[in-house]
Amino acid sequence: MKRTIGTLLAALLATSFFASLALAEDAPLALTLKESIRRGVENNLEVRTELYNPAGYEAEINRNRGIYDLLFSAATNYNDNETLSAAVLPGSDSELQTFHLDSSLSQLFSSGATAAIGFDNVYTRNVTGAPTLLPDYWQSQLSLRVRQPLLKDFGRENTEVNINVSRLGKAAALDHFDLRLESVVAQVRNEYFRLFSLREEREVQKVSLELARKILAETKARVEAGVLPAMEILNAEFAATTREKELIDAERAVSDQMDVLRLLLQITAVGEIETIDLPERDPISVDEEQALQRSLSRPEIREQLRNLEIAELQNRVFANRTRPDLALTGSASFSGLDRSYPDNLAEAGSFATPSWGIGLIFSYPLGNNVADNDYRKSRLKSEQLMLQIRQLEEVTAKEVKAAIRSISSGYKQLDVADRGRAYAEERLKAFIRKNEVGLATGKDVMDVENDLVAAKKNQILAAVNYTNAITGFWLVTGELLEREGITVNDAAADADALYKGTAR
Repeated sequence: MKRTIGTLLAALLATSFFASLALAEDAPLALTLKESIRRGVENNLEVRTELYNPAGYEAEINRNRGIYDLLFSAATNYNDNETLSAAVLPGSDSELQTFHLDSSLSQLFSSGATAAIGFDNVYTRNVTGAPTLLPDYWQSQLSLRVRQPLLKDFGRENTEVNINVSRLGKAAALDHFDLRLESVVAQVRNEYFRLFSLREEREVQKVSLELARKILAETKARVEAGVLPAMEILNAEFAATTREKELIDAERAVSDQMDVLRLLLQITAVGEIETIDLPERDPISVDEEQALQRSLSRPEIREQLRNLEIAELQNRVFANRTRPDLALTGSASFSGLDRSYPDNLAEAGSFATPSWGIGLIFSYPLGNNVADNDYRKSRLKSEQLMLQIRQLEEVTAKEVKAAIRSISSGYKQLDVADRGRAYAEERLKAFIRKNEVGLATGKDVMDVENDLVAAKKNQILAAVNYTNAITGFWLVTGELLEREGITVNDAAADADALYKGTAR
């Protein structure tokens, strides 16, 4: 019996626990616009995907910096060469055995110079029938070799061209990320206020349905009292049914829009989403000249300017590569030779046998077609980019002017929509009074109420459209992220963190 009671209590507790979880999941989620934008910036999959591009460029930058890594190399080999001689003297045939153990350390410098330190060791054993002075010995050499380009490939810019291209590529990727971020923030704002408008329209439809049901009930009472013909009931029922359908459509539209916002903000909760903030209704001052000037720093223009920087950098490098290849070379070494390896090293380390040399190496391909056409192609790319930037600036100017007109028109529509709703409300009140005294039918009242529903929707849409016009203006002038307190520096830090997080 005790076990049965305990089992029942456990089942009740589990049921109540899961029921509370279900209620928690279905609880309404109240969202402010700021919170929605934060969720969109942090959780939106498009934004997070775009962040991998600058992170990839960071890897490319560090990869290209590898040209300055010290390069160590080592090699060893053994040779046994036996030669035959046509001489008739005994012992003319010979056998030479050698063992090599060589190593080097090389470094590239920003001027384009390369320097290499080598340490070479060879052991030689001469096996012959005739006596020799040193039948076996060690020979070591410590050397330094330097090569400095004087024309082609000279200087830091030519040496670090791939590093700088990757660095500018990362900046362009961050500008593109900035553009994607702006697009998502604008989408969040628009979808947020679209949900607001649909929720408001749903409330309008609820009020309209309540009025239709009230008219239907009054009509039935008047028909029963013999004041109205039975036909009026059909008219009232049709009006109520029509509004019931419109409410169902409005509820479906709200549910669909909440799904759009859930996907955009990566919201897993399935409860109702409530919008807290209202659309903008205050006038904003706009300086056209200032807006046009500001629009020149839009992310897509900045991205193209970065690409132009890359093209101009490559132009200079390709121009340098059309020059002859003239290099200054130099070498210095110290060597030792002895039958004992330690004595051999001591002799090399005494610097008693120095040798050095200096020279020039010149080469130039006759015709130089490869370098010349690489430069021509690069110049054509730069000119194409300049035209694309110019076209983009002209399109931007047109969009800014259109956005300013949209704000002006949207603000005027607010007043028109407010007055339209006020007139429709007074008109409906008048017809309700007429209906009460028998001077207007229920159908007349519902027709006028249709006009009020349209006026209310116009008022809601006017406020949302004005807010969207402001969003569009901030978008085309490139100030939307700044208005929302979002900086691209944060994105750069996030991209670097993403790069560092992939370490082995």
